[in-house]
Amino acid sequence: MVDIVHSSKRVLFLDLVLSLFRLNGLLIAEGDTMSDRMGLTHARWKVIGAIALSSAGLTVPGIARVLGQSRQAVQRITDVMVKDGILHYQLNPKHKRSALVTLTAQGKDVYNVLREVQDPWAIQVTEDIPIEELETTLRLVRRLIKKFDK
Repeated sequence: MVDIVHSSKRVLFLDLVLSLFRLNGLLIAEGDTMSDRMGLTHARWKVIGAIALSSAGLTVPGIARVLGQSRQAVQRITDVMVKDGILHYQLNPKHKRSALVTLTAQGKDVYNVLREVQDPWAIQVTEDIPIEELETTLRLVRRLIKKFDK
């Protein structure tokens, strides 16, 4: 028989899971709204952001890992963005069959425009949330990611 502590913890965890699903949907809608005027989707924005925040470029599997998406989905997005001149495939000295994906000059410009929209939004939506709560939440989410990321 499940004791009351485990039952309460289970209910809280499942409520957290459902809340994160809801938050994910809301963040996707926000991302689409912010990136729409640049002709981008949230999916493209996420790929640009992952690459921009990496120090030396990422491979398609690396981007997929960072975003928690399939390699095939990321490959489709990066192929289109290469054709659009936003991304560039370059030789990877560490792996001959897995190219590095980097931002082109145009891609860097797009990222900078995205940041001009994203940064004020991030400041505004967190205005009434103490930094300690954000840090605690981030630690918890990262712990959960670690548990499930195999």
